[in-house]
Amino acid sequence: MIALGLEGSANKLGVGLIKHTPGKPAEILSNIRHTFVSPPGEGFLPKDTAKHHRSWVVTLVKRALKESGTKVRDIDCICYTKGPGMGAPLQSVAIAARTLSLLWDKPLVGVNHCVGHIEMGREITGADNPVVLYVSGGNTQVIAYAEQRYRIFGEALDIAVGNCLDRFARTLAISNDPAPGYNIEQLAKHGRHLLDLPYTVKGMDCSFSGILAVVDSLASQLLTSKPKPLCTPDGHPVSKEDLCFSLQETVFAMLVEITERAMAHVGSAQVLIVGGVGCNERLQEMMALMAAERGGSVFATDERFCIDNGIMIAHAGLLAYGTGFRTSLEESTCTQRFRTDEVFVKWRD
Repeated sequence: MIALGLEGSANKLGVGLIKHTPGKPAEILSNIRHTFVSPPGEGFLPKDTAKHHRSWVVTLVKRALKESGTKVRDIDCICYTKGPGMGAPLQSVAIAARTLSLLWDKPLVGVNHCVGHIEMGREITGADNPVVLYVSGGNTQVIAYAEQRYRIFGEALDIAVGNCLDRFARTLAISNDPAPGYNIEQLAKHGRHLLDLPYTVKGMDCSFSGILAVVDSLASQLLTSKPKPLCTPDGHPVSKEDLCFSLQETVFAMLVEITERAMAHVGSAQVLIVGGVGCNERLQEMMALMAAERGGSVFATDERFCIDNGIMIAHAGLLAYGTGFRTSLEESTCTQRFRTDEVFVKWRD
């Protein structure tokens, strides 16, 4: 079976084609992405992002078909991101999916964005039954599978960790190309002083708004030198690299703590990191140190599959399609709040 997947829950529009053959690994036929990049110091607005997706979706679908050599008659279903995500971009992609479904007479499959990340990560890495740390611009969740549901053990109580990093990048007017979090990561590699920032873990949940407020205040003091130049307690000048380093180290330590607690609870020795922030090498390194102390291992993918993409939607959609799941035209809506644990994972025992 072959599926076309459309992803557009945030600023990345992805189109992917994947082939499932019984008894064989999934075959990726095409995985194309185009990102809406806003100017430094600015975020991406829903209406502008939706316009970007509408402008590019036809081009990307044509490219995916051409590059993969796939004919329309070969496609079994059209998969699209039903949610969660930003309303206007989700609607644009849902309309594109419905149009292709009607134009090509193919069934629709609505896919949960988070489940798409998880299933793609499991497929690529071969992780068996891991605790999943899902970290992105819009979501922060610690997840484990049980009884055909992905159960949420802990999550962000306010803003997602990726959103925290993105908003701090705006404070420092760091470029959004290729991604604000990536550019913070590169600056953090040159940080030398670890500043004391709020560390907020509440049971299995995290809070990131407080640390963002504090580090934003420090950045303002650094950029204006008011009321006095920003220095460490022992008098060393603080740089923006130090701020990026301190922010990363603190929020990632919080994530490692709640992930380790989930591993202990379910008795798992595997961690799978998915989502855009999962590309961060420092996060992977810190998680690997924790897992190694427990005799476990960490699984992660590169930017082709960590960052939002169409292939993960095609893959998760095709898994559901193989169990008989379909999304009728009347139900082919989208929702900004589509919980990971709402999905019945029929394809797993």
